[in-house]
Amino acid sequence: MSRVRVLVGTRKGAFVLEADGKRDRWDVSGPHFGGWEMYHLKGSPADPSRLYASQATSWFGQLIQRSDDGGKTWEPVGNQFVYDGATGTHLWYDGTPHPWEFARVWHLEPSPTDPDTVYAGVEDAALFRSTDGGKTWRELPGLRTHESAPCWQPGAGGMCLHTILLDPSDPERIFIAISSAGTFRSDDAGTTWRPINRGLVSEQIPNPTAEVGHCVHRIAMHRSRPGVLFMQKHWDVMRSDDAGESWHEISGNLPSDFGFPIDVHAHEPETIYVVPIKSDSEHYPPEGKLRVYRSRTGGHEWEALTKGLPQRDCYVNVLRDAMAVDALDACGVYFGTTGGQVYASADAGDSWTPIVRDLPAVLSVEVQTLP
Repeated sequence: MSRVRVLVGTRKGAFVLEADGKRDRWDVSGPHFGGWEMYHLKGSPADPSRLYASQATSWFGQLIQRSDDGGKTWEPVGNQFVYDGATGTHLWYDGTPHPWEFARVWHLEPSPTDPDTVYAGVEDAALFRSTDGGKTWRELPGLRTHESAPCWQPGAGGMCLHTILLDPSDPERIFIAISSAGTFRSDDAGTTWRPINRGLVSEQIPNPTAEVGHCVHRIAMHRSRPGVLFMQKHWDVMRSDDAGESWHEISGNLPSDFGFPIDVHAHEPETIYVVPIKSDSEHYPPEGKLRVYRSRTGGHEWEALTKGLPQRDCYVNVLRDAMAVDALDACGVYFGTTGGQVYASADAGDSWTPIVRDLPAVLSVEVQTLP
């Protein structure tokens, strides 16, 4: 019977949760790196024993940790992120130049075919790649030196490159998303990039046809249809059917179209999940009711999934990297909250149970389906 491993990054350490295919009893390991901010953990699709973790503190900076035994033991493998070319500047809120700075790694994306190759999205927004298991990192400079880069500005969480999608059908194609610049695509393995934001509308941008400046919170795809993308934006849930060439809104009957995570069912490419919150200033569920919303039609028509979730006095948030799915026959869906709960559904969202409580605020949730 297959097993499931859930990787949880929190404000004060990392946790590894494992269960068999029934997903009704969970073994909890952690905290690993107790007290450290663990922004993101992710496993290699090419080797289920290989895990990567982004660890940071204000005192010691950024460090990549690696496990080769499924999270039982870890070793620090690298903190050398080498920028390629001039450091450059971008414009700050008041229009003055601001030098590029390295704050943290927001997202790690291992290669689907090589356990030693992994990508890192960082703040201020830049993309790095390691081909030696995380020991050394070189920038893919075409993104940061894009002609629009001086106009990128930070969102409330910083100017972070928070999403990396590798096209499983085309090893040359990479999608990334930056807050608050937008979504970009490379068709030559990261050498050159172009913005793919046509159809996005953002109130704070005077020019409605602006190529950059959109606050994208998260993008997702189903591996069987990498040309279909789903987006949770700063207001609006969006969809593209042409690999980002154009977008249209699918917010439909959601109670709020503001939120952070978005994900796709493992076996149903038209089934998507979001977690709405009240507004950009009130980061908690509408009416204090924690509800995941599911669309089985690729958007527009949404149903509230509430069974097992608190439906009163709940004021947690679910961050952009804190939702994931497994690949078992009955697709499991998982998310973590800023209140320290990790919820799981073994029936594609019909019912939920907290598989662990009282963790530090959850920053990321990733899932591995193991043989």
